[in-house]
Amino acid sequence: MVILFFADLYLWSALRKTIFSYKFWHKYLITSLFWLPFMMVVVLIIGSIFSPIQNWNDVFRTYWIGFTLVFYTAKMFPLLFLLIADLWRVVKKVPVFFNKNRRKEIIKQEDGISRSKFLQYMGYLTGGLMLGTMLTGMFKWVYEFNIIQEKLHFDRLPKNFDGLRIVQISDLHLGTWTSTKPLEEAIKKIAGLNPDLILFTGDLVNFTTKEAFRFENTLAQIKAPMGVYATLGNHDYGNYVSWPSKAAKQQNMNQLYAFYKRHGWKLLNNRHVKLIRGNQQIVLVGSENWGANLRFPRRGDLKKATLGLEPKLFKLLMTHDPSHWDYVVIPENFDMDLTLSGHTHGFQFGIESKDFKWSPAQYLYKEWAGLYTDKASGRQIYVNRGLGSIGYPGRIGILPEITLLELKV
Repeated sequence: MVILFFADLYLWSALRKTIFSYKFWHKYLITSLFWLPFMMVVVLIIGSIFSPIQNWNDVFRTYWIGFTLVFYTAKMFPLLFLLIADLWRVVKKVPVFFNKNRRKEIIKQEDGISRSKFLQYMGYLTGGLMLGTMLTGMFKWVYEFNIIQEKLHFDRLPKNFDGLRIVQISDLHLGTWTSTKPLEEAIKKIAGLNPDLILFTGDLVNFTTKEAFRFENTLAQIKAPMGVYATLGNHDYGNYVSWPSKAAKQQNMNQLYAFYKRHGWKLLNNRHVKLIRGNQQIVLVGSENWGANLRFPRRGDLKKATLGLEPKLFKLLMTHDPSHWDYVVIPENFDMDLTLSGHTHGFQFGIESKDFKWSPAQYLYKEWAGLYTDKASGRQIYVNRGLGSIGYPGRIGILPEITLLELKV
């Protein structure tokens, strides 16, 4: 809060003279809008002392945090350009670098507008563009559900499972959704894909299970002939809440288990099920969360989950965090033909085209969005970009994803 205050004060010092030259109501309106994000931060911090943030109304919390992030991200650009402009002015005044005659030459070269003014205007322009882009990401792109279809070929897939249609969804983060209508739209798109099997790879909620309750009737519509299976993500354990007791935290988990059970979603916590077609079968393995980053739970136990399985069986693994694949599945030679993960959200920001893909997520995870193959073993992992959002309640460039995987012999 202190850092944000001084950053705001620095930017305000550059704008104050211009703003105070406006008419009375313009002056006070713009002043109020400028300091509004900082006041929102103050309310967020002080308010959370009296009432933990997970107890706030989900819609109110989503918009409050979202707008705060949007405003301060937009402010970063004029702040950065202003800092560069001020540094430029300082450098020009240092005699050791520029003598008097040289300064005159530089001033003559500046046609009509100084470099420092140009940098300030660039800051205002880019800040405005970022503000507009992030607001569009909050209210439009976050609900532009992208269906990605992949046909995957496997040598040891039984013939009876040739053409198996699997829909994968991940990272719903129900605490961030402001309405049930977009989720209903996504479920209609899922049903339209005619899946044989639906797999959810974790992070149903943000903080607590109660975030899911208002979506009970909506989620009950998700069905598939061969069932709906789920696994846990790092947010599902309630680790981001200061619980009054271990019993309260366990009660939250019990509510989550009961929620899945009411809807017929089979939760695979370090266990497996055999899926049968005719006289042939494949295995679906579900791991609890395991993350390479020590901030995330490491409850995944693949030895327990695969206990008693025949090596020759085709195996499909659900595990929330793709780093599990890099640090455990591949190095310890677990024979998972296909692994499905989520967790990264594709950072909810990036650039994707047919020939180019970039996101800050790639600096944190080797596998962060889409299909990847281990060259040595030929085993594959698909990382879903997530259907929901968290933190910034929007998406820019990386759209919410529904994945249709068709398995082929």
